[in-house]
Amino acid sequence: MAAQMAVNSGAGLWGPLKELWETVDGAVWKRQRESVYLLDLQLKKHKPHFLSLFKNPPKSAEQREKVRKASTEGIAIQGQQGSRLLPTQLLTEAFIISDLFDMGELAALELLLAGEHQQPHFPGLTRGLVAILLYWDGKLCLANSLRSLIQSRQGKTFTLELSEELVALTTRFTDDLMSQGLTKWILSLVSEINVTREFERLQKERGLGNEKHRKEVSDLIKECRQALADSLFAWTCQSPLTKDDTLLLIGHLENMTAEADGSLDSVNLALVMALLYCLDVSFLEQGTEDREDLLQALPLLTEKPYVSAVHSCLMDGQPWKLPGLQAVCRLAWALALRAVSQLPQGSALVEFTEADEALADQAILGDVFLFMKEGMLGCEGFTQEEFYIRRLHSLITDFLALMPMKVKQLRNCADEDARLVHISLQMGSEPPSSLHKDLDHLMNLIGEFYGKDPFSLELALEFWCPTESLQHTSLQGSYLGMALQRPPHKQVVLSKFVRQMGDLLPSTLYIPYLHMLKGLANGPQCAHYCFTLMKSNGAPHGDNIQGVAGSPVSWEHFFHSLMLYHENLRRDLPNPDTLHYRHPPLRGITHRELEGLTCFLEVLTTIITWSENARLALCEHPQWTPVVVMLGLLQCSVPPILKAELLHCLAAFGKSPEIAASLWQSLEYTQILQTVRAPGQRQTAGIELELNEIESSCEEYPLTRAFCQLISTLVESSLLVNLGAGLRAPGFQPYLTFLRDSVFLPFPTRAYRRPAEKWEVADAVLEVFHKLLQDYEPQPSDFVQEMVELQGKQIPANKPPGHSIMVHLLNDSPTLALCLSLLEEGICQLDTYAPFPGKKHLESAVLHCLCLLDLALQKEVVFMDLLRESQASLLVSPLEQLLQGVSSQSCRANHIVNIASYLYHSSSNPEAAFQSAKILHSIACYPKIQIKLVRDFTHDQAMSEKLMAGFVECLDNEESEEGIEKGDDSDLQKKVARIRHETQIHILNMLITSLELKTPNLAHYLLGYEVKKPVSSTNLQDPGVLGCPRSCLHAILSLLQKGSERRSGPVLIHQAPHLAELCYQVIYLLCACAETSGPTMRYLRTSQDFLFSHLQHLPFVLPSNQIAALFQMSWLMKTAAIELRVTSLNRQRSHTQRIVNLLLDDQLHSQYTADRESGVEEVTRSVSGFLHFDTVSKVRRKLLSVLDAIDFSQDVPELLQLDFFERTQIEQVISNCEHVNKEGHTVCNVKLLHRVLVAEVNALQGMAAIGQRPLLMEEVNSILQQVVEQNHMRRSLSAKRHALQSWRSLVETLLTACPADIVPADDRQFIIKDLLVDLYNKVLSDDAAGELMPIVAGAVFTLTVHLSQSILSEHQQGAGLERGVSFGFASIANSALHLILRKLLDFILCTGGGFQRLRAHLYGSLLYYLKIAQKPEEPDTLQTGGKSMWECLTAPEDGFSKLQQDSLSIIEGYGTALMEVVCRDACDGHEIARMLALAVLDRILSIDRQNQWLVYLCNSGYLRVLVESLGQDDAALQSLLAPQPPLLKPLYIYESKMALLTRVAKTGQGAMELLRCGLVSQLIECQVFDMVPDSDSHRVMSDPSGFIPSPLDRYRQILLPALRLFQVILTSTTSNHQQGAAQVLQWLIAHADTIQSQLRCQELSMGALQELSLLTGIISKTAMPGTLEMGGEVNSPALLEFQGHIYRFQRLCLSLLGRLAGSERERLLKQAEIATPGNPAERREGMEVAMQQVCANIMEYCQTLLLQSSAQAQFSICLFSPLGNEPAGRDGARADLSSTLPSVPYSRVPSLGLVLYLLKNSAADFFRFHQSHRQSLDKLQSFNDLPPEELKELCQGLVSGPGGVEKISSVQRSLLAKRRLVQLINNRAKLLALCSYVIETSLFVLWRHLEYYLVYCTPTDPKDSLLPGSSTYRPRISNEMYGGLSKGRGLGLSQVSQQDLEQLQSDMTAGFGEALQRKLLEVEGLYSQVRSRYTFIQALVRRIRGLLRQPKT
Repeated sequence: MAAQMAVNSGAGLWGPLKELWETVDGAVWKRQRESVYLLDLQLKKHKPHFLSLFKNPPKSAEQREKVRKASTEGIAIQGQQGSRLLPTQLLTEAFIISDLFDMGELAALELLLAGEHQQPHFPGLTRGLVAILLYWDGKLCLANSLRSLIQSRQGKTFTLELSEELVALTTRFTDDLMSQGLTKWILSLVSEINVTREFERLQKERGLGNEKHRKEVSDLIKECRQALADSLFAWTCQSPLTKDDTLLLIGHLENMTAEADGSLDSVNLALVMALLYCLDVSFLEQGTEDREDLLQALPLLTEKPYVSAVHSCLMDGQPWKLPGLQAVCRLAWALALRAVSQLPQGSALVEFTEADEALADQAILGDVFLFMKEGMLGCEGFTQEEFYIRRLHSLITDFLALMPMKVKQLRNCADEDARLVHISLQMGSEPPSSLHKDLDHLMNLIGEFYGKDPFSLELALEFWCPTESLQHTSLQGSYLGMALQRPPHKQVVLSKFVRQMGDLLPSTLYIPYLHMLKGLANGPQCAHYCFTLMKSNGAPHGDNIQGVAGSPVSWEHFFHSLMLYHENLRRDLPNPDTLHYRHPPLRGITHRELEGLTCFLEVLTTIITWSENARLALCEHPQWTPVVVMLGLLQCSVPPILKAELLHCLAAFGKSPEIAASLWQSLEYTQILQTVRAPGQRQTAGIELELNEIESSCEEYPLTRAFCQLISTLVESSLLVNLGAGLRAPGFQPYLTFLRDSVFLPFPTRAYRRPAEKWEVADAVLEVFHKLLQDYEPQPSDFVQEMVELQGKQIPANKPPGHSIMVHLLNDSPTLALCLSLLEEGICQLDTYAPFPGKKHLESAVLHCLCLLDLALQKEVVFMDLLRESQASLLVSPLEQLLQGVSSQSCRANHIVNIASYLYHSSSNPEAAFQSAKILHSIACYPKIQIKLVRDFTHDQAMSEKLMAGFVECLDNEESEEGIEKGDDSDLQKKVARIRHETQIHILNMLITSLELKTPNLAHYLLGYEVKKPVSSTNLQDPGVLGCPRSCLHAILSLLQKGSERRSGPVLIHQAPHLAELCYQVIYLLCACAETSGPTMRYLRTSQDFLFSHLQHLPFVLPSNQIAALFQMSWLMKTAAIELRVTSLNRQRSHTQRIVNLLLDDQLHSQYTADRESGVEEVTRSVSGFLHFDTVSKVRRKLLSVLDAIDFSQDVPELLQLDFFERTQIEQVISNCEHVNKEGHTVCNVKLLHRVLVAEVNALQGMAAIGQRPLLMEEVNSILQQVVEQNHMRRSLSAKRHALQSWRSLVETLLTACPADIVPADDRQFIIKDLLVDLYNKVLSDDAAGELMPIVAGAVFTLTVHLSQSILSEHQQGAGLERGVSFGFASIANSALHLILRKLLDFILCTGGGFQRLRAHLYGSLLYYLKIAQKPEEPDTLQTGGKSMWECLTAPEDGFSKLQQDSLSIIEGYGTALMEVVCRDACDGHEIARMLALAVLDRILSIDRQNQWLVYLCNSGYLRVLVESLGQDDAALQSLLAPQPPLLKPLYIYESKMALLTRVAKTGQGAMELLRCGLVSQLIECQVFDMVPDSDSHRVMSDPSGFIPSPLDRYRQILLPALRLFQVILTSTTSNHQQGAAQVLQWLIAHADTIQSQLRCQELSMGALQELSLLTGIISKTAMPGTLEMGGEVNSPALLEFQGHIYRFQRLCLSLLGRLAGSERERLLKQAEIATPGNPAERREGMEVAMQQVCANIMEYCQTLLLQSSAQAQFSICLFSPLGNEPAGRDGARADLSSTLPSVPYSRVPSLGLVLYLLKNSAADFFRFHQSHRQSLDKLQSFNDLPPEELKELCQGLVSGPGGVEKISSVQRSLLAKRRLVQLINNRAKLLALCSYVIETSLFVLWRHLEYYLVYCTPTDPKDSLLPGSSTYRPRISNEMYGGLSKGRGLGLSQVSQQDLEQLQSDMTAGFGEALQRKLLEVEGLYSQVRSRYTFIQALVRRIRGLLRQPKT
């Protein structure tokens, strides 16, 4: 029992019923796919509701008690755990509702809780008031469901064409209901429910709120009654009622009453029509295939008791409350009986069928036709239902066709009456009172009934029997086009009726007959027939002067009479200046004549409105000249009502442009409106006088309204520019002035007898203004004051009327003020929610005002631009500023608030709301106004809530529908649906525009963000939570969320694609904007789970609107990318993981299970991911299926075949008409193009042009068609680009921003492979659009980078010190990598000649791909000598080289095509592409062992082009050395080129080719090498960011690559060494000054040392005395100069050695550590390497010089002086020995002590480096055991920025630390190699010199010692020393004394002691053993020791 007593928070009386209605609506009206099944469930569930229709659950004491205790004990609520305590106030309200509606207490409580829940949807109402709305809404849902179910039945009247299954279901269900007494229920409910009674009850309990609430409640109650009555009507339309039900219905009708005006209300009308359909047998005439079945089901024919009961009830029953209604039912029964009697089955019912005549007589006596006209046609709802109209049509036509005798009888009675009237008129007595007017009533009924045709059925065609040729082209009647077929009998009878009634027409019937004709002429074909009838009625006038023979109902008669009236009245025309005009003339028109004329004019107006042929035929008739006669009559003194009718008629004529033009002239000529004043005329004449004098005093304005209508029609048909030329300034201005100043501006102050007429006048005049402004396009000529000549004077010409209206709207004019006050009055009236006279016209007038404002806003930009350009003296203000003015009525600046208020009335006034939204959208783009608007909108709390509710209501509207064409407005419902949709679009566009402006803006207010505090402090909530109102954001989300829980996805995407696209865009903008991002994303994540629920439905596929689907996906993916980035940054791992899994999973899980992250699923996924077997059914990854949805192909419109227009000119015109639209697409303005082309066609002169006009217009159409297709193509491409870009950003965010471990590394590679392969497949298909390629290329680049990184990090993590051979290179198979490479190369080739920027991405991808196979740096353990050569050669190939070889063979498979593309890009084009192409060449050459690419490069001449371009780069490079450089592009390209040339030079073949191409000569000519910047002067100008290097660094970036290139060339050209060396030496000599200054450099910074290490390396290989002769390039006179340079190089190198080997070395290293705070250890390391390299180079140079001079020491030159003491100590007090001997000229010659010092230092360094190397190796071997602090320390050098190490993950940290360790080990290994080399060369040089000095040298006089002050010592520095000829000596023998030699020997012995020797041998043991030079040191040490131990001689 407790469970039963739980409360359903959805309210049993509302929620489930709402769901029922949605299901029924979906099944019957929206035809949803799965609806039949759902409907079946709902019907079973709700059958009790239908059986006890509208019955509330009963009260019970138990429930009452339970509810009473809910405040203390609580109450259980379905779907919530535990019980909930409810406040006492709520329970009190529940009891009130329970008593009010006599329902169970629990149901009342449920209703209140639902009201509380729904309260945000009804701002301003309490929960109780909402509950009342929900109560009646629930009832309405039930009634609507019932009606729809019954309408879906199959039957005799109509079909909805639903599926058989559905129809069977609904038929079964409704039959069941009917059998259980549904009719009785409905009839009793219709009687019981009464708005007044319900309101009284509600009023008593305060159950009614504000006006809007009252209106909504009353509408709901009325709609409930209507739906119930309609259900019964729909049933009888399809199936007959049983006997009892029929009698019940008749019984109900007996007591029916009418409204105050005598008409039935729409509910009663439905029940009357239900009975009429019960008594209907006319459907049997149709002869459909199911006629027999219908006959069987018809109780009229099959059940005698049924006929008997109904007959007795109608024939002999009591008088009804409405006798007219009884008469209608009797007539219907009589006609049914008559029809039955003509059927074979009728013979059984003879006793009843014979009474048909009597019944018809009774009906006619009961004024049946009068009641039909007043009681039924008078009802507002009659014309809204097609089947009411069809049934009444059959009733009228059946009477005329089945009872011809009765009709004849009526005519006879009418003739008799006419005779009596005539006699009494003759006698002068009153006509008798007992006249029968039945025929009058019948004719009036026919006229009234057929005069309205809302569904364009043209049923009146049945009254016209075609007599003329039936192949008439302009007609398509029901029976036309079948020449020989006889029309049906009924049609013949009806046609005869129309003709016979017109014969010998008595005067009493004249007006009714005309009324009837007017009705029957309503419709294009009917009008034509009527016109023909009246033409044939008149005899030619010439035959009979009296015109008696002609029928009075003929054109002849009518126009003749008009002419006679005109003739008579014209004679009485008074002088306009006299005042007699007001008095009626003597000969006037009688009242009866006036009526006749008016009626005939109405018929004429109807005919010519519908039939253009009739219009032209009458107008061009030579005798009748209707327009002239009517205009003449307008000048005469006739009543205003007739004048109004004449003007209406002229307006109908004016529909044809041909007539309109002449009508304008006639109007001007007759001065109906006086446009020309006669000189001295005191007062106005014409219509202005009538308005001011006659109409104003009568307080009725028919003439003014008719005149406005005439002008409106004429303006639409044709507006003459030269109207009134010759008499006044030509143009429309006087008419506009009259309409504005005399009609519009005074209209609010005039008096009106009929209140509604006030709004009719306003509506009529505003319509003209609207049309004029709509047609106006501002032109430059409008702003120039042109003059026209008039009677010899120059007067200013009139401007176009639209211009005048614009000027008035752009000024604070009375016109604008009145428009705005009209809007204010409109909103005040609408806020009352009460009907008032003229409401429809007020709404229309308001709509015109809004349209005027909207048009002015649209046109003002062009208008004001043209005004500025023209420099005219016209003053205007922007309308958006004028709208901020103060209202005269409310004294507040509330104009825009008033405009926005119309959105609140969107349900009743959709068009006004649409225009309002449009205006607000236009205004929203002005930032200054936005801030003011927010203030105005939020100033008053109540108004703020109301405005918000208006916007939300428009967005929430469920009736809106997308995809309805604008032209298709025939169906009102569709038109309203379209307008509602466009309103939503404008509101969303306004939000989008506003969001791009600064805060606070309108969008923030409407979307529910804070506008008075910072926006980012907003805390978004669900509506109703913490008093949060329902905002536009909630509306947008509920639009998008609807259906997102179902498998088919959000409903909006399919139903309104464009709307959905804009909704997603708004959400994206909110997430992307910094201020709104935080609150929005929090809300979407927590309250809505928005992104996940929408992403799971990707991709959206809409075959009908693919563009919108792509945009929808784009915005959603962009938002998802932001979400991934934000959740990753905030470490919200589960959110990130969930979305990533959704996008990337390739296994099938149910996306719709409640808990997706279930454990089992996780295990399955990880296992299958690990094994990569298809153990789980694979599905397409979400990201890939989104990519599938983007179609890369694009249909391009074919080129047009033009016969008349010139193609180039047309293309030019099209491009002139192009503009960028709001979405940012370039499109062609089709309307503008159409105007231009049509103007071009119209400008053609001559007969030929006129003849070809149709062909020309056809070609214009085809051009326009092509442009439309082109626009569509551009939009489509733009959508694809946008979607692809969003897809790319999502993929990139996923790979880059999300934590790496979210996707396991192996999965990551497979995902990237899948993405890459799919991208390639799509972009490489033949029809892929080129416009999409750049985005694909960008994505390919990112994906390849990540693939490369993933594979490399996998290797690094898996790589121990001893890495085994890997069979598969990575998790991803080699074949997959090969496939990716092939596709990449295909892509590069398919881009062809263009797309160079695009290829930059592809080259980048290729470089990253090739990097995969690049072996990572391995630690040099110094143990490599262990393996023999054979072992090295036969070792198995490792994975890297295997992949590299495979890659190369794939690349070579593409042959020269690929080479050509890459080489071409490397030589020319976009800078980045060139750099990357050069890098690609470099990389490929490095792996191309066969040198195929090198050969191509050389043979095709590209290499020569590259070399020659170096000379051209010189000027650009020079400009880079300026203090403030231009762009650094040339530098980067130069570096890339040099890198490539260096790579080429690494092979002997390449180096020789470079020399052949003149590389060195190009570089010799480059002057940039001589432009060394000053190191200090640019410190001030340095870039603070450090990105732009200083000028000196830039210089080094230019010099160092050249030096490296020379070094490589010298190394590679060993076989032809001399040629290379000679050329390089020439370069050195050409730039000798620069180089010598570098060698002398005082500031030895890191950069300088790098320079020196390269320079000394080159000098050591080239600066030999014999180089130039062997090069053979220099003539002998120049040799001397060159040798001087070489000597200088040698000298400078030796002095440099003195600096670097001496103690300056320590100073430099210390300085480096202090100078750079960043990473001193690394800096010191670099300096050490560079210094060791310089020393090694110089020592190598010395060694080479020694060896080159002679093979024996005896004859070799001496480079070092025989001084054995070392340079000064480590304190750095003295630089070297030479500094102590400043006066000795040879002091520049370094001593042997320096070599010894270098030797000692190198040995010490060696051991230091060796120890460090060992330690690092040990660390690497025990890497996994290193403490975290040490890892951090190792990373420090590789991570930039403070705290950088902390930010990276532990995996990343260990990878970096390992890389750093390897780096350290290899650096130490390099230093060890250099030290070892320096030791070896130093020992050799020392030995050579000692051998010479101690063995071969003969000392001079012992007194000449090498002591200070000894000036006799002169080193012979000349050709002897450095000439390279071994004749001379370095130092003259005569100059070395014995003392010097002895000193040398003792110093050397001391220096080269035991300790040093041991050290040197240890070096050999430790290092040289594994090299090939084993025992070299040992031998030299032994020799030197031997030399030093010699006895001194």
